[in-house]
Amino acid sequence: MTSRMIRIPVILLALLSIGLFACTKQETDTTSKEDSPTKKTVELAYVEWSSEVASTNVVKAVLQEKMGYQVKTIPVSAAAMWQSIASNDADGMVAAWLPTTHGHYLDELKDKLVDLGPNLVGTRIGLVVPAYVTIDSLEELNATAEKFDGRIIGIDPGAGLMSKTELALTEYGLDNFKLIEGSGATMTAALADAIKNEQWVVVTGWTPHWKFAAWDLKYLKDPKNVFGGEEVIHTIVRKGLQEEQPEVYAFLDKFNWSPEDMAAVMVWNEEEGADPYENAKRWINENPEKVAEWLK
Repeated sequence: MTSRMIRIPVILLALLSIGLFACTKQETDTTSKEDSPTKKTVELAYVEWSSEVASTNVVKAVLQEKMGYQVKTIPVSAAAMWQSIASNDADGMVAAWLPTTHGHYLDELKDKLVDLGPNLVGTRIGLVVPAYVTIDSLEELNATAEKFDGRIIGIDPGAGLMSKTELALTEYGLDNFKLIEGSGATMTAALADAIKNEQWVVVTGWTPHWKFAAWDLKYLKDPKNVFGGEEVIHTIVRKGLQEEQPEVYAFLDKFNWSPEDMAAVMVWNEEEGADPYENAKRWINENPEKVAEWLK
């Protein structure tokens, strides 16, 4: 699929998602900013990927529990997340996967927002299979399509990972496969069901993710480097935040943690009855030295 063919649905999705974002924002605005008379409310956009749920709640917990701000977290699609920062509808986000997954969003919007740089290094994306699957490369997929029922289990359609998978279908000539749209939850549910029944399954994957702690998995080799190499996650904020809320800007600029930190919170969040915000509070209470560095 050409880049133009990819961009058109992305733009349409962004427009639809902005509408959803506006509705969500209107609903959450019923909580008055007078909740904190001396400090403005901070609004954080995020995608409901398990990694971003973990990081956004940790940032929210620090802002609320350590800095006294009220924080609204707004779940949206990846396209709407970027657009909300560029249009000043949200103050920031800590979920920009670069340079590959979200690189096209940054290229289009870089003049309308502020990139504060990496908050986590050591990530990657690609296609993932259980370790018992006996192929090791994307080049071997087509010949074994029947074993995978001709499906690659994906996530939400606005995700850069989905665009890269569409590109992989073209680059590797995977004519016997169809990319299935869904969400992070439906992807892991399909993975769990296949592993339970010892069936072959291939899913879109990224690291860090709790599924690597839950099951023995492996990335398929990508000799054409469609999914790129190692990625980093950046913090992005709206223009004007530094002047209007310098304390928030300074914290977001210093926020950084490791894949192991994020994975710990993600595993807690997968426990039955888990509350991501309570787990974020637990993590910051168990890591006071790291939090103190963010607040210097």
